[in-house]
Amino acid sequence: MSTLENLEGAFAGESMANRKYLAFAKKADDEGFPQIAKLFRAAAAAETVHAHNHLEIMNGIKSTEENLREAIEGETYEFEEMYPAFITQAKKEDNGKAAWSFDVANQVEAIHAELYKKALDNAGNNDEVDYYVCEVCGNTVENGAPDVCPICGAPASKFKKID
Repeated sequence: MSTLENLEGAFAGESMANRKYLAFAKKADDEGFPQIAKLFRAAAAAETVHAHNHLEIMNGIKSTEENLREAIEGETYEFEEMYPAFITQAKKEDNGKAAWSFDVANQVEAIHAELYKKALDNAGNNDEVDYYVCEVCGNTVENGAPDVCPICGAPASKFKKID
């Protein structure tokens, strides 16, 4: 394997570890282990440092315009190709939980692509908006949480304002 392939693999692994450790931290908090949760969050932060280092060395961070175009491309691939295939497979295997998870992600990826397109179209002249994310399905909305999430039905209290 080449160094570039190793960097790509390391970036993927560190990124996955970050997300996994944050999920582990949430579970530790829920189970009453705050110190262990803090350790998982610290390790997750370190994994983010590693992932960012690898991405930078791979020249994976470009101008904001190029980054937006790449994000649009990635989100579009996910909702047009990747998730539809995943949903079909999960349904074939009668795995309703996986099908639901893939379906809500699929719907949200389309929203992300549109938000990125809007940002790109208005780059340098973007209106200031607040973003809210549904902690159940990931739905991402502008300027306030809806009373009920249109994707998963969660109440407004499940939306987190992103700073």
